[in-house]
Amino acid sequence: MKSFLLILLSTLALNSVCSTENGQRSGVEGQRSRYEVRGARYEDTLNAQRSTLNAQPPEDTLTIAMTGDIMMGTTFPSTQLPPNDGRDIFMDTKAITSRANLAVGNLEGTLCDGGTTKKKPGPHCYAFRTPTKFGPRLTEAGYDFLSMANNHANDFGQFGIESTEQTLDELGIKYSGIKGRTRSAIVERDGVKYGLCAFGHNSYTLHHNDLSTVKAILDDLRPKCDILIVSFHGGAEGRTHTHLPQGHEFFLGEDRGDLRTFTHFCIDNGADIVYGHGPHVVRCMEVYNGRFIAYSLGNFCTPYGMNLTGVTGYAPVVEIKITSDGRFLEGQIHSFIQQKGKGPRLDAANSVAREIRNLTLSDIKGSPITISETGHISVK
Repeated sequence: MKSFLLILLSTLALNSVCSTENGQRSGVEGQRSRYEVRGARYEDTLNAQRSTLNAQPPEDTLTIAMTGDIMMGTTFPSTQLPPNDGRDIFMDTKAITSRANLAVGNLEGTLCDGGTTKKKPGPHCYAFRTPTKFGPRLTEAGYDFLSMANNHANDFGQFGIESTEQTLDELGIKYSGIKGRTRSAIVERDGVKYGLCAFGHNSYTLHHNDLSTVKAILDDLRPKCDILIVSFHGGAEGRTHTHLPQGHEFFLGEDRGDLRTFTHFCIDNGADIVYGHGPHVVRCMEVYNGRFIAYSLGNFCTPYGMNLTGVTGYAPVVEIKITSDGRFLEGQIHSFIQQKGKGPRLDAANSVAREIRNLTLSDIKGSPITISETGHISVK
């Protein structure tokens, strides 16, 4: 009886804290006031979260699944496609992405059946063209939103962009990230409105270095949604760039962003989750003012056209639980490693989770979270 009373009192205390002094903050009403005081509220509720993380999650807990780059196969410059029209490429991961309240990723390339590219294959130049018939694999895997703000969305020019958008529209998958086209998206699931937007480092994308545009999009989106999620493509590429530096990163002559500043800026301006991709390797994770950041989720399903040896083959699915107002509760890094021609396959040794754990310990000083060797993410 005493244990029951303690749990009940703890739950009541947490629920009390989740309402501000000005009244109930449910739905999209009062969103601006909510995120303006989020830093103080997170500190106030941290101890209560510690005591409830391992308890039965409340009914308003939301589960978000995130992955990195997806390029299911290509017909350029030669045909390299997985067998069975790709029906098996997500076989080890789709149970996780399908069960989440929302699943998001990055579509690295185009969905189109023709067109030409100005790119010429070379050491640092690739063009990806996935047949549109592979599109249903994305809905079968449970994806709700995919970023198009990356350096391969324009591989086949306007034709490729329009074909990709049309295919995703037909599949019911939302997207954003191309300048002058779709700035943001709203996905509604079980009465919860998720606002999503995406930023990249290319001239044709909504650029993450353009903080005035970033703020304008966040300001427009925040009052329309309950949970706001930002995707970004940024950072230098390759196995020598797993660590998150301070300041701007430059790669192949491009400014790939000051990602610490960008992600914190997004959260300070209303974002609840920020997830990244682009370096083709995993990077550290952070919880900032109670909101979750994944700095790079690496290559996720790229069975051809990319180097998959060593850490470049690490392909996590990150599943986190948040409150209905976006505060991080706990998470799990599900470890997978890509196999050429097959996609992500179970990493029974949890090598991927350990890599992210070590990078987080190294790159995020004073982090309020811990990551176990099996990938469980918890508040300290």
